[in-house]
Amino acid sequence: MVEDLSVTDDELIVAVREQIASRELPEPALADDVRAVEQMVGHPMPQLLRRLYREVANGGFGPWDVVSLTDTGDWFSDCADITEAYRDFADPEKGLPPGIVALMDRGCAMWALIDFRTADGQMWDWDPNFCCTEHALAPLGQSLAEWLTDWLNGTIPDGSYPHREVSSKDCSSRR
Repeated sequence: MVEDLSVTDDELIVAVREQIASRELPEPALADDVRAVEQMVGHPMPQLLRRLYREVANGGFGPWDVVSLTDTGDWFSDCADITEAYRDFADPEKGLPPGIVALMDRGCAMWALIDFRTADGQMWDWDPNFCCTEHALAPLGQSLAEWLTDWLNGTIPDGSYPHREVSSKDCSSRR
């Protein structure tokens, strides 16, 4: 459990390691794997995420198991690795802005995404069940550190995020 949002990256990494200690996860990613993903995305990976991949595991950590940077043989979603997930979301039908990367498959077509364009890794939600595909993407207004803190404290929701920002309040498909 993490007590406050002013925890350091070092403290978060220790807490994540403790939380996932019983999982059999791949070895940490190589620096070359991180560089290859950054080159593909066109933005540097947020520092905390880079450290998690390099110091904890190449995928499988987090509330829904982050996608690996490379195909480790342990698939944590329908995608073999983050490159495949990024390309799937680059599909014009989904229309993700460049630099926003699919990070975790939350099930039921929902994904947690991270913004490589921001140093603190702002988190985004993809939930076509919330409204419609056109408005499935929405910012959560949380950094990766804040989002991980919610997970470690057991306050991250299983379904739709109740606090997510609605992309379009006038969506005709909205329920």
